Amino acid sequence: MIEQRRADGSLRHLITLETLRRDEIESLLLRSQHFARAIGERPPTGRSLQGVTIANLFTEPSTRTRVSFELAGRRLGAEVVNLEVQLSSRVKGESMLDTIFTLQALHFDVFVIRDAEPGVLAHVSSHVAAGVSVLSAGEAHLSHPTQGLLDALTIRQHKGSIEPLSIAIVGDIRHSRVARSAYQVLRILQAHEIRIVAPPALMPEAHEFVGCPRFETLERGLEGVDVIMMLRIQKERFAETAIPDGEEYFLRYGLTPARLARARPDAIVMHPQPMNRGIEIASDIADGPQSVIRSQVSNGVAVRMAVLETVASRLSS
Repeated sequence: MIEQRRADGSLRHLITLETLRRDEIESLLLRSQHFARAIGERPPTGRSLQGVTIANLFTEPSTRTRVSFELAGRRLGAEVVNLEVQLSSRVKGESMLDTIFTLQALHFDVFVIRDAEPGVLAHVSSHVAAGVSVLSAGEAHLSHPTQGLLDALTIRQHKGSIEPLSIAIVGDIRHSRVARSAYQVLRILQAHEIRIVAPPALMPEAHEFVGCPRFETLERGLEGVDVIMMLRIQKERFAETAIPDGEEYFLRYGLTPARLARARPDAIVMHPQPMNRGIEIASDIADGPQSVIRSQVSNGVAVRMAVLETVASRLSS
């Protein structure tokens, strides 16, 4: 099991939501809401991370997550360095741990890491110096904890309490770290029902998503739900799985106005992005009145501010 807390019980690392208590999730969401602003409003700033140095170390492409972590750190007064792995010594064969040790010697306090290899973040967190924190910005297909938190925050902003809600997670669930973290946080917050909807080839293993009803047709899976969480269809994996091409996928599993009508009239539509418009979601839905996709993006900065402050504010000068 990954140890994420200090000896005093405070949160030191955030690599998975699976082992967090409900009160810890609630505390992070409350602090996130403090930082949240409507699109167009001036963002909050502070000095709670003054003197803290953060390294964003991404070995996979990212736009929203990396930029929002950078903005979150800077808006709280931290020094933030973005490290492009294709330009770093890892290209020359240096291991992730050697890279971390080198950066530790330069007095970095927080490592925000996205990596395609399962287990890298736990390995790093177990070897860093006592005063250093490790945060996941996405790990393989396993976990994306800040995405799970921002999804929960967005749902609460638009629907209030999560407990009475029926929520459908739709799409490439087998390969999705977003789906796994969403399941973890929604289970901890005791959502009434978490459905998973996917083609058979993109369903998760039988031992995963315990207690979730499974649907192989979108029409049945969306019936009466309060929240629809669409997932990106990972085109790079099409050759590996027996799923239809993009056009055929949209015909069977794309979110269209007719399928959205099967949900509750006030249902909200979510998507972690990047979106494949016309494959998993129609543009008039993505840009329509029930979409909260842009709120998710905005909430990403608020959540990452809350997480960074929670794990690192004691390090500030």
